Amino acid sequence: MTEKENMIHGLAYNSRDPILTQERLHAKSLCHQFNIYDPNKLEERMAILRQLILFKGTAHIEPNFFCDYGYNITIGDSFYANHNLTILDVCPVAIGDNVMLGPNVMISTATHPLNPIERKTTEYGTPIHIGDDVWIGGNAAVLPGVTIGNGSVIGASSVVTKDIPEGVLAFGNPCRVIRSIS
Repeated sequence: MTEKENMIHGLAYNSRDPILTQERLHAKSLCHQFNIYDPNKLEERMAILRQLILFKGTAHIEPNFFCDYGYNITIGDSFYANHNLTILDVCPVAIGDNVMLGPNVMISTATHPLNPIERKTTEYGTPIHIGDDVWIGGNAAVLPGVTIGNGSVIGASSVVTKDIPEGVLAFGNPCRVIRSIS
């Protein structure tokens, strides 16, 4: 398999691979264009991100936005993200319909080996799935391999390290279920 195929499938890969480096630079260039684009030209600004990300409907992302590749991100209808969204998409990130993200949210599929020798040459990732009707508060971090169930709310500054079921309020570091949402 290629380094890109290894990466997308969550296997160890070399991020310095020339193809991956070129694809990352392309994504960073488009993110830069988006981030400095005239804020009065909303549709034109979002069209820049549509070159990277699969949007399944309407979406609005406030600048600044950062991602690694973009092509591993799928976003449902009626999506809103406040300022400074970062998505490290070495593996697929699937976001459902009617999702709202507060400012400074970080969604990261990327991780690294604990062994310092291995960490010099390889990294890997695990996909993330965020269901429909989810709200993630500002400064929250969603870590590799997490699924957040439909209708759940993640409180501000939470670090989501494990799956969160449907229809719950969860917050903290590490994030934990506080109660059901009625």
